[in-house]
Amino acid sequence: MKTDLKDIHIGEIIYKRVNEIGIDLDRICSNMNLQKAEIENMYKQETLETKALLKWCKLLEYDFFRLFSQHLILYTSPKGFDTQQKVNTELPLFRKNLYTKDVIFYILDVIENKEKTRIQVIEDYKIPKSTLNRWINKYKNRI
Repeated sequence: MKTDLKDIHIGEIIYKRVNEIGIDLDRICSNMNLQKAEIENMYKQETLETKALLKWCKLLEYDFFRLFSQHLILYTSPKGFDTQQKVNTELPLFRKNLYTKDVIFYILDVIENKEKTRIQVIEDYKIPKSTLNRWINKYKNRI
């Protein structure tokens, strides 16, 4: 079952990861310095504080923040991340057009599973047609 990058329920995703690696609840409680009921409540939360999420990332050896980064890549307009504009900021600037292989494979899977057509992918995710075609040609064996 694939993770829905449009509607991220971080508690459910953490719960899946806990089950995947089979980590003991007592170890989680000890590491997080929380009671069992508090941990189980976190599994029900759609969002978590970043400090808590960072602890989960370290404990479960999984980058949960990347889910949100990939959401931004897929579901925001390219103008929303235009780093070509001269902005006076001390924050690091990121380019939107850096697609991870996970994102590329997700998009190719959407096409392969006929969840969306190529045209829908281009329109919904604002991916240039030439870029999508390049991915399809490069990863032919996946489709």
